[in-house]
Amino acid sequence: MVQLPSVELLESRHAFPCHFTFKVIGAAQDNFTARVVACVRDELRMEIDPPFTIKNTEHGRHVSVTIEPMCESSQQVLAIYSRLSGMDGLVMLL
Repeated sequence: MVQLPSVELLESRHAFPCHFTFKVIGAAQDNFTARVVACVRDELRMEIDPPFTIKNTEHGRHVSVTIEPMCESSQQVLAIYSRLSGMDGLVMLL
C-alpha cells in the first residue's frame, strides 16, 4: 500500500499548476512503461504523452519511469498516485 502525500503537503511545496515528477519503478515486463504513461495520460485526459524518461536496472528485471506531466492541482496529483499505486508489476512509487 502506497501512502499518499496530503493535499496540504503538496500545496505547501508546489505552486499549481506545475510540472510534477512521478517516479514509478516496476517489473520490466508486460509493457510496464507504456502502461505507466497511458495511466497518467488517461487521468489527465491528454492527447499526447507527457514527458518521461526510462532507466533499466543492470540486469533488466526492473525499469524506472520518471514522468513529468503538467498538473493543475494537488487533487490531480493524488488521482495519478492513486491510479499508479494499483498497477500490476509496481515495485515502488515516489
